[in-house]
Amino acid sequence: MDILSAIIIGIVQGLTEFLPISSSAHLIFVQKALGVESNLAFDTFLHLGSLIAVLLFFYADIYKMIKAWWLSIGDLLQGRFREGIYEDPYKRLAWYVILASVPVGIVGILFEDQVDALFGGALYVPAFFLFVTGTILYLSQRMDKGDIDFANISAKESLFMGLGQACAVLPGLSRSGTTIAAGLVLGLNKEFAAKFSFILSIPAIVGAVIFQIKDIGAAMDANVAAILLGFFAAFIAGYIAIKCVLELIEKRSLDIFSYYCWVIGIIIFLGSVAHIF
Repeated sequence: MDILSAIIIGIVQGLTEFLPISSSAHLIFVQKALGVESNLAFDTFLHLGSLIAVLLFFYADIYKMIKAWWLSIGDLLQGRFREGIYEDPYKRLAWYVILASVPVGIVGILFEDQVDALFGGALYVPAFFLFVTGTILYLSQRMDKGDIDFANISAKESLFMGLGQACAVLPGLSRSGTTIAAGLVLGLNKEFAAKFSFILSIPAIVGAVIFQIKDIGAAMDANVAAILLGFFAAFIAGYIAIKCVLELIEKRSLDIFSYYCWVIGIIIFLGSVAHIF
C-alpha cells in the first residue's frame, strides 16, 4: 500500500468510525476504489488511531470511570455494591458500559465467520445497510426529546444501546448511528446519547485490536511509513469527527448524515446491481 492510499484510508476510518455513516461500508468502498487490499497490521493501527482519539477526547470522564469502577470493586468486597453504584454516577456508568459491551462480544465470537463473509461479498450488501442506517438515524431524531442523562441512565437503556452496537457488526450499519438512535428511542438526552455512544466504542475497539494483534506479526511486511501515517490520519480525523457530531447534535441535528447515507447507499446499491462497480 502506498502512502497516499494509507492517508486517505486513515482519514476515512477516523471520520466514519464516529460520524454516523458506517466505517465498514466506507472502508469497503474506498479500498475497492483505490484498488488496495486490507492488511491486518494496517487495520490494527487504524483502530488504534481511532481508540486514542476517543480516549483523548473523553480522558477526564474515562479517568473518573476507571477510578470509580475500582472503588466499586471495594464496595463489592464490603457487601455494599448496590449502595455504592447508586451513590456515584461514575460507578454506574462504568458498569453500564461493561454491560452494554457484552452483546457485541457475544456476536463477535459466535458469528465471526458469517460476518466476515458479508464483508467479502457484493457491494450491494453494505450499500443496503447504509440506507438502513440513514433511515434509523432519521426516524430516531423525530422522537420526543428525552431527559435521561448521566445522572439517571439505567441498565435497560445501556443494554439496549449495546444491542444496537452488536447489530452494527453488519457492514453498512453505523455503530455510532445505531447506538445513538437506540438511545434517542429510549429517551436519552441527545448530547448524552452521543457521548455514551462514543465511550461505548472504547471496549469494542479494544476488543478488535486485541483480536487482531495476535496475528499482527505475520502482516508487518507492509510499508511501515504508510502504516504510521494511516494511524495518525485516523487519530486526527477521529478526534475531529467526535467534536463535529457533538456540536451538531447539540445545536442542530444529524439529518445531514441520514441524507448522505441514503444518497451514497442508493448510488452504490444500484451501481453494484448493474455491475458498474
